[in-house]
Amino acid sequence: MGKHSTRLVDRMEESEFVRHLPCENCGSSDANSLYTDGHTFCFVCHNRTGDNDVIHSQTMTQTVTLTGSAERLNKRNISEKTNQFYQIYRDGNTLRFPYHDESGILRGVKTKNKSKDFRYEGVSTNTLFGQHRFPSTGKRIVVTEGELDAASCYEAMTGWPMVSLPHGAASAKKDVQKQIPLFQGYEETILFFDSDEAGRKAADEAASVLPPGKVKIARLEGYKDASEALQANDTEAIRKAIWDAKPFRPDGIVDGKSLLSLVTTPQAPHDHEYPFQGLNKKLHGIRYGELTTFCAGSGSGKTSIMRHIAADLLCKGEHVGILELEASNRRTALGLMSTAVGKNLHLGEHEETELKTAFHNSIDNWNLYLFDGFGSFDPDVIYNRIEYLASGLECRIIFLDHLSILLSGLEGDERRMLDQTMTRLRSLVERTGIALFLVSHLRRSGNDRASHEEGGRVSLSSLRGSHSIAQISDTVIALERDQQADTVGNPTTVRVLKNRYSGEVGIACELSYDLNTCRFIEHETQAETQFNPATDF
Repeated sequence: MGKHSTRLVDRMEESEFVRHLPCENCGSSDANSLYTDGHTFCFVCHNRTGDNDVIHSQTMTQTVTLTGSAERLNKRNISEKTNQFYQIYRDGNTLRFPYHDESGILRGVKTKNKSKDFRYEGVSTNTLFGQHRFPSTGKRIVVTEGELDAASCYEAMTGWPMVSLPHGAASAKKDVQKQIPLFQGYEETILFFDSDEAGRKAADEAASVLPPGKVKIARLEGYKDASEALQANDTEAIRKAIWDAKPFRPDGIVDGKSLLSLVTTPQAPHDHEYPFQGLNKKLHGIRYGELTTFCAGSGSGKTSIMRHIAADLLCKGEHVGILELEASNRRTALGLMSTAVGKNLHLGEHEETELKTAFHNSIDNWNLYLFDGFGSFDPDVIYNRIEYLASGLECRIIFLDHLSILLSGLEGDERRMLDQTMTRLRSLVERTGIALFLVSHLRRSGNDRASHEEGGRVSLSSLRGSHSIAQISDTVIALERDQQADTVGNPTTVRVLKNRYSGEVGIACELSYDLNTCRFIEHETQAETQFNPATDF
C-alpha cells in the first residue's frame, strides 16, 4: 500500500460519518457518505472524493468521539442496521447516542448505562437526536421522547424521519421551540411521547408552539412507549399509533362534526321547576350548569326566597349544598325546617319535641349539606368547599349567600375582585355541572329615585360593583319590595333582568311572605303573561 493510500485509510478510520449525500458518479440518491474530515465514499459505486492531502473545507475538529460498535440490541429488538443508521454504539454496558449540530458535525454524545444513568459529553446543541440523518423538508416527521423510542419507531417504519427530544418530556416545549424552522419544513409533525401523564402533558405543551394545523399527537395503546412495544415485537402497535395520530386542537376548539351526539340527544328543557309558576313561565325551570344571581336591597327577602327554593328541591330528593356566610347553621337549618313544615320555628321558643318532629320530617330525610362557617373567609376556602360539595358529595344544586361576604377577605379594587370572583365561580359551574344560586347586593340608588329598600325598580345597572355579575350569570332575578309599605302582605315583585335560556325578561310574579308558615304565596300579575321585546330586554 502506498503512502497516499495509507494516509487515506488512517484518515477514514479516524473520521466519523456525518450524513448521506447523492452520488454524482452513479446517481444514487443517498448511498454517498460524508465524513468529518471532508471525504466522501459511495457504498454503491465505491467512488471516493477528497482522498488527497488537501484538507476539505468541511473538515471539523472533533471534541468527542464515539466508541464501541453499532451492534444489534437483542433485548430492545433494535437491529444492527438501525443502530448503524443512527450511530447508536454499545460500549460494554453503556449505550452512546450521538448529537450533531445543524451542519451535521458531531458535537456531543449522550451515554446511558444499565442503571439508566445519563451523562452528556461534548458541546450541547439545539438539535434533536437523529435530526442530521433526515432532510429539512418532507411529508411528515415523528418526534419521540427518547433516543431508543426514535430507533424503535424507525425499526417499525424504516425510512420515515424519526427523531427524539434531547432532554425528555421535562423540556419538550423548549426543545421543540428551538427547532421551529425544521418543523415548518414538514407538512405534518407527529408527537409520539410516552403514554403516561407527563408524556401527555408534554405533548400538549409542545404542540401548542408548533405551526397550527400541522401537528398530530400519537397515542400508544397498551404500552408505555415505542421501545416497550418493540420489545414485545408489536411493531403493528407502533405503526397504528402513528397512522392514527389525531390532529392537535388547543383547548376550546371543537370540531363541529363531533357534536352529533351532543345536539341529537333529547334533553328536557329543565332539570327542576321553581316553586313559583311565574318564574317557570319566564325561565322555563332550573337547569344544571347555569349560574343564577338573585339581587335585591337589604332586608328584601333574598335569603328567605333562596331557602324556599332550596327546601322545595330537597323535598324532591335533590342533593343540595348551602353556604350562608351571614347566618349560623342553626338559623339556616331552622329556616329550612320552617319552610318545609309550614311553621315558624326560628322565631320565639319551641319545645324540644316540636323541633325534633320538624327535624325528622325535613332535614332527616334530605340530602342536605351546609358549610360550617360564619363571616369572611379566604375565597379559596369557599371555592374548595363548593368543589367538594359538587364532586365529593354529589350536590347538583348549591346556594351561596352572599357575594359581598366572599369578597370581604380580599384587599384591592372591588371591581377587579368581583371580576376575578365571578370568573372563578363560572369556572366551577362549567367544570362541575352544578346549578349555582348566588345572592348579590345592589348599589345605592341616587337621591332622585326611590331606594331599593323602598321598592325602587331594579335594573342590571343596579348590581353592585361590576358588570361581570350580569355578564357571567345565566340568569339574574331581582326582588323589589317597599319594606315600609302598609300594603296587605307587603308583596315582593319578582323581576327577571337577564335570561340567557330564552331571552324572556320582565315581571314574573308577585310574592307575599306568610310569617306564620315561612312560605311565599304567589300572586299572578297582568305583566306575568306579557312579554314585550322592545321594553323588556
